[in-house]
Formats: sequence, structure tokens, C-alpha cells
Amino acid sequence: MKAADLHQESENGNPEWTTEDFASARSFTSLPSSLQAKLSTRGPQKAPVKERVTMRLSPEVVARFRASGPGWQTRIDAALKEWLEIHHRV
Repeated sequence: MKAADLHQESENGNPEWTTEDFASARSFTSLPSSLQAKLSTRGPQKAPVKERVTMRLSPEVVARFRASGPGWQTRIDAALKEWLEIHHRV
């Protein structure tokens, strides 16, 4: 690979595949089973795992948080934690 190509690749972070890239690609199932096993499993969670729950919120609350963009559910979690800090000190 030429130096200019390496620079372009690092600038793009994820360059578009070329015809040669597609021609040399291998399918997942053609990889050795030991490598498939490593690529198929996630590592341990680095942060505490959150609990999945179902709850009903008013449409106004959901609309406002969704309108704030990606991560709105995390912001609801933060707002609830803040409320607990203020109202439920033990």
C-alpha cells in the first residue's frame, strides 16, 4: 500500500471498499471455527448492566426527550437518577 493510500485511509477512518477488496474478501463461514467463535461473542460489559423495563410515560415527556436527539433514553435515566438524589436520600 502506498503512503498516500495509508494517509487517505487514516483520514477517512473507514474508506470505501474497492473492487479488489471485494474480490479478496472471505465469508464469515469460511473462517476457521475458532476465529468464528471469537468474533461471535461479546466481551464482558465494561459498565454495569442496566435492567430492561417497560413503563408508560406521558406523550409530552416522550416527545420532549425524543426531540432532544439520540441518547434520549439515557437522558431519561439521568433525569430519574437526579430526581432520586433530590427526593430520596436515605
